[in-house]
Amino acid sequence: MNSSSPAAVIVLAAGAGTRMKSALPKVLHPMAGRSLVGHALDAAASLSPEHLVAVVRHERERVVEHLLSHTPDLVIADQDDIPGTGRAVELGLQAIGDVTGTVVVTYGDVPLLTPETLNALVTEHQESANAVTVLSANVPDATGYGRIVRDDNGLVTEIVEHKDALKIAEDTGDTTIADITEINSGIYAFDGEVLARTLAEVTTDNVQGEKYLTDVLSLARAEGGRVATYVTEDLWEVEGVNDRVQLATLGAVLNRRITERWMREGVTIVDPSTTWIDVDVELDQDVTIKPNTQLHGKTQVATGAVIGPDTTLIDVVVGQDANIRRTEATEATIGQGAKVGPFTYIRPGTVLGETGKIGAFYETKNVNIGRGAKLSHLGYAGDADIGENTNIGCGNITANYDGVQKHRTVIGAEVRTGSNTVFTAPVSIGDGAYTAAGAVVRKDVPPGALTMNAVDQRIIEDWVLKRRPDTAAADAARKANEAS
Repeated sequence: MNSSSPAAVIVLAAGAGTRMKSALPKVLHPMAGRSLVGHALDAAASLSPEHLVAVVRHERERVVEHLLSHTPDLVIADQDDIPGTGRAVELGLQAIGDVTGTVVVTYGDVPLLTPETLNALVTEHQESANAVTVLSANVPDATGYGRIVRDDNGLVTEIVEHKDALKIAEDTGDTTIADITEINSGIYAFDGEVLARTLAEVTTDNVQGEKYLTDVLSLARAEGGRVATYVTEDLWEVEGVNDRVQLATLGAVLNRRITERWMREGVTIVDPSTTWIDVDVELDQDVTIKPNTQLHGKTQVATGAVIGPDTTLIDVVVGQDANIRRTEATEATIGQGAKVGPFTYIRPGTVLGETGKIGAFYETKNVNIGRGAKLSHLGYAGDADIGENTNIGCGNITANYDGVQKHRTVIGAEVRTGSNTVFTAPVSIGDGAYTAAGAVVRKDVPPGALTMNAVDQRIIEDWVLKRRPDTAAADAARKANEAS
């Protein structure tokens, strides 16, 4: 543990989040490629605490499974039937035993809180030898927030909840507290020993019947401890998600920050308002992203590549100078200088080699496409290996499923396939072979051979005039015959 690192960070994630009106626990709702609580855990972990704790209750098993998949060494504490943030923190402390040093408390539904702000909070707390340091912010409208009340020295004397501030104003006519615009974020740095000692004294003797964490502040001050604040200038960092409106609002703020960061690092984003980029996406300098593009998961895009418009990539690796437009792709690799689209569906396991092409109205899945190979339009390639510089004709299909099992098609290098060829897997086409238009390939084709289904073309004269005499086609044929 670093000398400035806290002894523990406790992330509160026990709430039901009823205002989300969702079967999915609130803290698991996604934002920019991570869950809300995933963002909170990552910010907390950046402090390198000795102990990282999450307090859970609602949908416990589901939430814990997610938490441990994200942070395997996380300590789990269970909230009991005693309500309140004070009780949640008390149980978090009990899960790790006696703590000496700084304890940070934060929340699983505050996704925009940054490592930089948390670090500044801890630094202020330790350098000022505070018993409690409150992360606060000044807001234009403090409705709904607890007010920070200070003494003449600027230290915190108490936190007055919104309803109480209004009642004081109503009873006394004094709006001083109600007019305060500095609000409590609910995020704190505590002296661990002070926190443990004072929490034991906090009761549930209040209107809500809860064990309030804010009661620790007055108890710490009564002991002679110093209670102060660290004020963040970024109001969004202390905003929590309580409903889907706030989820969308904070998601848009985070996305704007992500796109601005990439533009400052040399990425051209033509329309940031229609471009969505997850936090784990990696973009090189001189990438261009066109409108209506979404980059998700661990997508990586190399320099010079052009993505979009109207494109969604999920866990896709894109090589230098590749061009992908009007495409949906998942778990694929697109080689250097390759071209994809428009209207292309790339499924998992697709690997497109350098300078290769997958064109319009094509679907691929679990296919290796060699360097310079082209699948230009209107086809399906699944469970296949396609060699270098092979040209797959329009309308080709690998028939990979026999109703029971999937089979593989192997097409060599420098192969030329005619339009509407069907490869009935398992089948192998040798290097340099050709297929004729309309061929149904059921047997292996040796290198340099031509395969075709030989059926003589049969012409029945005047068939339309005899079988469809009253149609427009018959009229056209009759006029053409008369003209000749």
